[in-house]
Amino acid sequence: MSEYYPGKIAVMGGGSWATALAKLLLRNCPSIIWYMRRQDRIDEFLRLRHNPAYLTDVVFDTDRIHFTCDINEAAELADTLLLVMPSPYFKSHLAKLTADISGKCVVSAVKGIVPDDNEPVTSYMEKHYGVSPDRITVIGGPCHAEEVALDRPSYLTIGCDDIARAEAFAHCLSGNNIHTITSTDVTGIEFAAVLKNVYGIAAGIIHGMKCGDNLLAMTVSNSIREMRLFLDAASPREDRRICESVYLGDLLVTAYSRFSRNHNFGSMIGNGYSVRAARMEMEQTAEGYYGTKCMHDINKIYKVPMPILEGVYDILYRGVAPAKAIKRMCVDFI
Repeated sequence: MSEYYPGKIAVMGGGSWATALAKLLLRNCPSIIWYMRRQDRIDEFLRLRHNPAYLTDVVFDTDRIHFTCDINEAAELADTLLLVMPSPYFKSHLAKLTADISGKCVVSAVKGIVPDDNEPVTSYMEKHYGVSPDRITVIGGPCHAEEVALDRPSYLTIGCDDIARAEAFAHCLSGNNIHTITSTDVTGIEFAAVLKNVYGIAAGIIHGMKCGDNLLAMTVSNSIREMRLFLDAASPREDRRICESVYLGDLLVTAYSRFSRNHNFGSMIGNGYSVRAARMEMEQTAEGYYGTKCMHDINKIYKVPMPILEGVYDILYRGVAPAKAIKRMCVDFI
């Protein structure tokens, strides 16, 4: 591992998670490159010295940020690309990328599957952009952008096939209230990040329906069991401990936190909103909506019994009434 890694880092995305990670990076790095799709948003950022749309209380030293709305400029200037786009828009962002990034390092903070292709970001970047797996790193939780902005104690898991690369990038994010853990379970971290969003929706639906804490606890405990069964089928590892923070911890914070978009999205549906109305009401993307369909399709390959995933899929994509889907789902609880 070269001491030069990760070199110049480009944050690719302009949402709340991108803003939180940029805040962490600027505590440990002299400067960053920041790609945002809209020039007007960049102009407002420079004028206000904070992101005009997300985590507006976080003030930045903009003299240390090279902003650009040109994704190819960002890619060419950077040594490491930190991808922080919502998964539904991931391909549309990268469709503009013509620069050769096969020799770059890539860090994925995308908490979702690439839609239509139904594959994790790491596989997609290897297949379509020629980035080798040992140059791809992933970031897992449990960590909400809002709590990073509030300087609350937060925890990140950094995964890479090359553990030295994971440790080097972890150092870029670490701080007084940011604790980092490293791992080589890249595929497990990616799939867990998608599934916990699905289960966060399930928890939100149960909360919105006022079914009570007992059922919610059973749903969450069965969710981690369901996650373990899928991970063991899709990416078996003897050293994976499902109760570690990147799996169970991230699931818990997504299922219970008031900052969880997926929980809030599910709660609206449980309260009687249609799926369409809940999506329109959400100010930010609920990744689990898209992740549910992706994981449903992926599980056609593995055929793992996943009643919670199927229950959420029934509600979101088949129009099944939440009460009926939840009742059917609970039959398989243990």
